[in-house]
Amino acid sequence: MTEDAQSLSAGSTDQAANAPAAPDSPTRRIWLCADDYGISPGVSAAIRELITRGRLNATSAMVVAPSFGPSTALQLSMRTANMTGVAIGLHLTMTAPFRPLTAFAPVTKDGTFLPISDMFVRAFWPRFDRALVAREVEAQIEAFVAAFGRPPDFVDGHHHVHLLPRISEAVLAAIKRVNPAAWARQCSQVTPLAARLHDRKGIVIDLLSRRFRARAKTFGVATNPAFAGTYRFRPDATFAGFFPNFLDGLPEGSVIMCHPGFVDVELERLDWVTTLREKEFAFLASDEFPALLAARGFSLA
Repeated sequence: MTEDAQSLSAGSTDQAANAPAAPDSPTRRIWLCADDYGISPGVSAAIRELITRGRLNATSAMVVAPSFGPSTALQLSMRTANMTGVAIGLHLTMTAPFRPLTAFAPVTKDGTFLPISDMFVRAFWPRFDRALVAREVEAQIEAFVAAFGRPPDFVDGHHHVHLLPRISEAVLAAIKRVNPAAWARQCSQVTPLAARLHDRKGIVIDLLSRRFRARAKTFGVATNPAFAGTYRFRPDATFAGFFPNFLDGLPEGSVIMCHPGFVDVELERLDWVTTLREKEFAFLASDEFPALLAARGFSLA
């Protein structure tokens, strides 16, 4: 499978469902992926509901989250058991306030991963321990396999940590070993950088993704051809207003990232993105969302 595969696998056992769309297909199938499955009961419940309603076709699980466990995985597996074309991936997590599964270092004095700003800097240090990184990546994949009974269909990262140097190599090597049919999420957008100078976060992960795509090609790991979904998580942000722009120019097999959820105490304890998740859920659950996809020539099925 090449880097810019036009149809990405949602599980190696369903070849018919994963076949590329015909050239004259009236719609383009894209992945709408909800990050952070398992971060809290409210987020997990919201994601399961949207998958059941056909409003999502991918989610990535945060196996290090205290709320994630066998029952959380089983509930998702049962919801998707009779559904084709739904991908479940690993949401690799290596930033605070979460704790590593291994003797990873460096960590904070409280034993958590470093904040993303510190992890970003460390990932570029020559002395950043590759062996410790690889061990943690392997441990999170093993936790996913133990919970779901199979390897992940894809891998992405919380705060896009999987794109960082040294971490990315460990991720790609692990994917190649445990599931060669799996893909890794790259985050390059189709909109030119000059047209989105306001989206500083998007530009940074776009630049990191250019290197990531080249490394993935070397490892023989497939990646999505394009990505969308970044926006500034300001309290007044309106996901419904951004979403039409996310669709602009997306080719078949692209990934749109989202973060729907219901706010609960655990989410408030672990993450500052709270009520915006309920806004995202409301839009994805609305009649406006499928109508927009159809009008723009996109499909999740």
